[in-house]
Amino acid sequence: MDSAEQAALSQKLDSASAVRYYNARRLNEYGPDGRLQDGSKEMSLTQSKHFDQLAVNISLSSVLLPPEVRDSGDCLHPEVLNAIKWSEHLDPLFINNYEMDPSLSWQYFGSSTGFLRRYPAIKWPPDDSSARSGQELYDFRTSSWYIDSATSPKDVVILLDSSGSMTGQRREIAKSVVNAILDTLGNNDFLNVFRFSDTTDPLVPCFKDMLVQANMENIREMRNYLDTTRAENIANFSSALITAFEILHKYNRTGQGCQCNQAIMLITDGPPYDYHEIFKQYNLPHTPVRVFTYLIGRDSSNAEEMNRIACTNKGYYVRVSSTSEVTEKVLNYVSVMARPMVMYQNDHPIQWTPVYAGGKGNNLQSNGAANLNGQLMTSVSTPVFDRRNYSVRVANLLGVVGTDVPIQQIQKLVQPYKLGVNGYSFIINNNGHILYHPDLRPLFQETLKPNYNSVDLTEVELVDMDGGPRENNSLLLDLRHDMIDQKEGETELSVKTHYDDMKRVTTRRHKYFYNAIEGTPFSLGLAIPEGYGMYEVLGEREIKHSHTNVTEYFKGSNWKVHPDWVYCEYNSMSEHNFKTPEEQVLWFLSKTGKPGWKWMSLRPRSPLKDGAHNIKKMEKDSYFCDKSLVQSLVFDALVTEGLESYVPSTVKEDKNPLAMLMALLHRQGYQMFGVTLSFIATRSGLLRWQDHVQHTVGESGQSAPHFSETNLRAIDEVWYKRAVDQYAVESKSFVYSVPFDAASSSRPSVTATHAVFVEHKGHQAPAAVVGLQFQHATLMAHFLNITSTCSGCKKTCASEELDCYVLDNNGFIILSETAYHTGKFFGQIDGTIMDSLVQDRIYKKVAVYDYQGACLDQKSPYSDDATRLSPLQPFRWLLHWAFSRAVWLAMQLNLSPSWVLANDDGAAVYSDDYETNNFDQYSTRDDGRIPDGGSTSETQMKQQPSASAPTSASANNRTVPRPCDKRVDLYILQPDRLNTSGQSNPLKGKLTNCHITGCERPFSVQKIPCSNLILLVVDTLCPCGSKQLSITPQEVSYDSVQGMAVTTQCRIKPQEMMYRRRPPKCMNYHPEESEIKLCGNCGRAYLSASVFVFCLLVWIFSDIIVRHWS
Repeated sequence: MDSAEQAALSQKLDSASAVRYYNARRLNEYGPDGRLQDGSKEMSLTQSKHFDQLAVNISLSSVLLPPEVRDSGDCLHPEVLNAIKWSEHLDPLFINNYEMDPSLSWQYFGSSTGFLRRYPAIKWPPDDSSARSGQELYDFRTSSWYIDSATSPKDVVILLDSSGSMTGQRREIAKSVVNAILDTLGNNDFLNVFRFSDTTDPLVPCFKDMLVQANMENIREMRNYLDTTRAENIANFSSALITAFEILHKYNRTGQGCQCNQAIMLITDGPPYDYHEIFKQYNLPHTPVRVFTYLIGRDSSNAEEMNRIACTNKGYYVRVSSTSEVTEKVLNYVSVMARPMVMYQNDHPIQWTPVYAGGKGNNLQSNGAANLNGQLMTSVSTPVFDRRNYSVRVANLLGVVGTDVPIQQIQKLVQPYKLGVNGYSFIINNNGHILYHPDLRPLFQETLKPNYNSVDLTEVELVDMDGGPRENNSLLLDLRHDMIDQKEGETELSVKTHYDDMKRVTTRRHKYFYNAIEGTPFSLGLAIPEGYGMYEVLGEREIKHSHTNVTEYFKGSNWKVHPDWVYCEYNSMSEHNFKTPEEQVLWFLSKTGKPGWKWMSLRPRSPLKDGAHNIKKMEKDSYFCDKSLVQSLVFDALVTEGLESYVPSTVKEDKNPLAMLMALLHRQGYQMFGVTLSFIATRSGLLRWQDHVQHTVGESGQSAPHFSETNLRAIDEVWYKRAVDQYAVESKSFVYSVPFDAASSSRPSVTATHAVFVEHKGHQAPAAVVGLQFQHATLMAHFLNITSTCSGCKKTCASEELDCYVLDNNGFIILSETAYHTGKFFGQIDGTIMDSLVQDRIYKKVAVYDYQGACLDQKSPYSDDATRLSPLQPFRWLLHWAFSRAVWLAMQLNLSPSWVLANDDGAAVYSDDYETNNFDQYSTRDDGRIPDGGSTSETQMKQQPSASAPTSASANNRTVPRPCDKRVDLYILQPDRLNTSGQSNPLKGKLTNCHITGCERPFSVQKIPCSNLILLVVDTLCPCGSKQLSITPQEVSYDSVQGMAVTTQCRIKPQEMMYRRRPPKCMNYHPEESEIKLCGNCGRAYLSASVFVFCLLVWIFSDIIVRHWS
């Protein structure tokens, strides 16, 4: 930051000298003859794993220019060229930063003139897929990392003129201005949009009399309602201005909102006068509220009034005559709001963005539950000020410098193995929003959810309590409050945890520990299961001085390590490439026995804490190794080394859990159970397996994924978590499960897992989970054989009178006489019996709410959201079209002197402006823009459709996700209820009064020993209906919950009023700012009397005809 300001200070303005720079769009462009094209530059680019697998040059930076910055012929304004020139001096700083900390991601400088200098250098488009997609570089100055650093938080009221004159092109320009302003707001800002004509009303009805947080969900709500604005009646500016001032004053007085900047954005085609008395009453002389004015259209007859309003209220005036210039004109307000901070000079606040989707393509493409193309990120940035002296008083923001921080890099600092199975870490910011959390689910059908970066802590920590949706627990709110205030502390909560895409649930009591992350707005939280989670197994193998080559413990290919855990890694990943995590582990293990080996178990400290002068450059081969994790891994590898070599004679009396498992298999026989695979996963992330049959080939002829390919994350796998939880229920039991789609598989398998705990001084901790996979068909055959043979029994499961099921602890069918039932939820097969099992307290029904839900709506011109057509509407369109054409004809025929306009720069513009027919006013707009928080790699490149482009018919009816809350009822077995009746005494029940004949339907339930299963036998002679229970989450309707009618497009959520902490820095005032006179230029308009009279007559005539026919 200091380097940037000093470089700008020493650079002299020179428009004559040529500026040499690497334009990312013009790198390595070769013609058919193989020669470099004119204007292109050659640069050596090398693919880097560290930088999203893209080709980069780590010795240079490149410059990216959005379309808004480039003129025709790629000519640049001298001010832009000068900024490009001095910013090249940042390259040595970027390079030095990367050498000191090779974990750094993209570094960049975003200039206020509109270009982006990014290190390392990269070509744009960066790859063939980006080129084919047609992605364009959007203006980064609307990103969170830029806006948050350039301005302090702000309360904003947008006043949108919706009077009768705001039709056609003016309406589209005004909507584009509103959208552009919304693009610049973030989670630390508050806003509301009011449309005004004869009355002033909030754009979103349920946002009445309030300012709402500018998160993605609320902004999306406003965008949706923006298309419903209708131009009618006469604008009442007094009512609009008073409404805006009163709500801003109310929030200022009551301590609500951001308590920093306040601003009114007035968007109109011109007020009749400047309303000085209103501003005098509400805003003068101290002007706590800035007023920014946007004159819409090419008619500048009201420019002086709009300019006067802005200049007397510390704002800025612009005239917007086309949608193409909207973004550039709107961004003027950012520079004005930055003035107090620039004038103080010395304070450079460091800003961290909320989480956003980064990586390739600016989205997350799901390739599996834990394998995502792209990644979640945050950015850290700080402003750069102009310290140069000018002849007039100015306060210029040069731009913002920053870097991207992948969330994965932050998670590495809290190694999951130290938290153990079912333990986890999470981070929240000053708004209570999640930076990362194991239950943060940003994707919906492979697209980002509308509110993925504003998920609150109360929406992922689901307290185990009775009640309706969003009834927050006081202890959870206290935890949230303390973490927002960055306090240190601990607490306990009973929570619900869901698995398998919200098909299973368990309840657990967690202990929470939390503390602030110094120098950031974040707080770190740790959630540890009560009981076993408070202890860990200490088992390590010293390897530095070992006489054994520890790599011998990792022979063969039937082992894997957790792919996301850091055992050992080089600090500079670009210098060392490993094909697999296993190869990387073996590489470092081979080095541990060599002379001079050091563990290097401490991460480099932050230069913010130690000072940059104390930080040394890292060596090329510097590395990090987690000594405890690596030695635990070696210990586990030693213990599990002979997975395939155990034989009954050697393991008969062995207490080793793996040996016991192998002995059991040998005694009972592999063939009897149809065992296909045995495995063990340990607390150090090690997975070992042994195949007992040849790997099967799927129906398509392709080999099905092996168990080790889809279950390699050890303690993070669902079967591992469930086995550990089951241990507390019955320590000697196995957890059995089948795939949910087992019925559609030709050869489904059953997985059985058992947790191995180590006990010491009365305390226990999980060390591993052992397991088997065996053929479902073999188990089914044994089940049918056992349940159909009974001497002296009147009925068996083979008879028509009985249906027999084996259910797991969440109500899913493991075994049934009907193969189609396998893997399905029993309530879908027989909901009546399932309800009875709940009433008899055999299963407990647990309501789980999904506060990150996404729902699909399909809007059409015939929905309630569309404007209603009257029979005379086409005739009104025709008259409006005729009037606009008459005005256009008058211009073209030069009736008297033409309508001459002076633009903001004083140049004449001859207008052919006319109001266009808005035949697409019934379209449903979903621009798809997701404020990403500011990734500056290719994540900043996205398609941004023109605001003036017509909406296609297909787009009108497309389905788009919107945020919604969902509920699902899941089930947990209550084994104590069955244990009281004894293992051999089934619990009996019956359904009565369920049929017109008055028959009864008895059933019996018995727990299957040493398992998570029950045997359910149901009499089939009495038909009791065909009720079905669904475990598909359903949208929550808030009509009755809130006591008022709430539409799906307008939900009132309690967290709007939840506690948040304002950013510590607020710079909204400087006593000398009044000396700055730059507040926009106003042009003048000249209209010939004859044209004016002609237009007036045409308008009056058309209005009389419309009234007559109406």
